[in-house]
Amino acid sequence: MRIIDPKDTPTKDLHQYLLGAVAPRPIAFASTVDEEGRANLAPYSFFNCFSSNPPILVFSSNRRVSNNTTKDTLHNIEQTQEVVINVVNYSMVRQMALTSVDYPQEVSEFEKAGLTPVPGDLVQPFRVKESPAQMECKVQQVIPLGETGGAGHLIICQVVRMHLREDVLDENGKINPHKMDLMGRMGRAFYVRASGEAIHKVFQPFNVLGMGYDQLPERIRHSEVLTGNNLGMLASLPAAPEKTATLKLKEEKEVAKALASDYPLRSLHLLAQKALAMEDKERAGQLVWLGEYLQLG
Repeated sequence: MRIIDPKDTPTKDLHQYLLGAVAPRPIAFASTVDEEGRANLAPYSFFNCFSSNPPILVFSSNRRVSNNTTKDTLHNIEQTQEVVINVVNYSMVRQMALTSVDYPQEVSEFEKAGLTPVPGDLVQPFRVKESPAQMECKVQQVIPLGETGGAGHLIICQVVRMHLREDVLDENGKINPHKMDLMGRMGRAFYVRASGEAIHKVFQPFNVLGMGYDQLPERIRHSEVLTGNNLGMLASLPAAPEKTATLKLKEEKEVAKALASDYPLRSLHLLAQKALAMEDKERAGQLVWLGEYLQLG
């Protein structure tokens, strides 16, 4: 492993190591106005949601590494204590990128990027019409984290109103991630698109105690077929499958064929892996434990 010591690493290099490792990060497309009502729009990827009651979003506006100056967003927030945080989807990511340019304070990034300002209901800053989710916020606190280039300012915002486009909701009124088509920030110039095959459902009930990895039989834990993700799914089962029902699997054609192969244990694990790919943990558990109950070599 390469050792990165923050004390001995130039800030510009440490910045990229951190951003490459802590990724993907959501993007806060922050809309503010200054004391004269001039609009500013800028993206920030040091951003996340930290509470739902009260609804709190936090992002950081860092000092520039090159000259230790701060950005218009921070100045505006300190003056007005308001911000609209818009999310960024694939259809607007290039327009968002353009707003990261350091235009003079009197220049509107809305105009430069061809984005549409929409008045907020409860705050002065404008919403971005093209964004599928827009959150009007009152700023609760700004916490400076340092005085040198690269130091952040944590901006703690309370959401006072949220706007969602109807076309990103499913039939139950829930956000469909494929329709949202959000973009996330990686290190350097890399981004990730959160839709299609990039989205995976990982369902893990919180009220069911899984048996845990340590309770899996040794030959299952050291399977040459099953991956760490496969073992994690098996370990989430509450207990080993009941023996009598498991032994009945021998009557199934594909299981009988696996048992008759040259490597029956491996063949059962391959069948279990297919079942796990279909999210059928119960059948996968029976298949791997069948090898244990039959004491296959």
